[in-house]
Amino acid sequence: MKDVNVHKGGTYVCMEGPQFSTRAESLLHRSWGANVIGMTNSTEARLAMEAEIAYATLAMVTDYDCWREEEEEVNVADVITYLKKNAANAQKIVAAVVTELGKSPPKCAVHDALKFAFLGDVNVLAKEEHKKSLGAILKKYLKA
Repeated sequence: MKDVNVHKGGTYVCMEGPQFSTRAESLLHRSWGANVIGMTNSTEARLAMEAEIAYATLAMVTDYDCWREEEEEVNVADVITYLKKNAANAQKIVAAVVTELGKSPPKCAVHDALKFAFLGDVNVLAKEEHKKSLGAILKKYLKA
């Protein structure tokens, strides 16, 4: 994108929140090779995979913490300022991505993630109530 700096790929570390990392925690995560530290994402990614939904993270930086040691420690006022900027940038990025995905929807392994999740016949293993409540996810594995 022309007016938004975008990096493809990276390693995300999920920490418990809501809180800011200490500089020591951030340095530890950085030493592990992390590019971004956040408080959400891990659970959502796992749940999406279990529902055979392809998932991508759009991580928007609100502070540089240990990556720019000359800057002061994280504070709420700065984070809110960056959040507002990031919201506008995220809208631009999502619009561009959706346009591209619409041209050629990708196929990936996660779309068949449940294929080997059942050790046995899902029609026998799944209770009727689960077949109904999870029907949208399980339909391609259930016999009519």
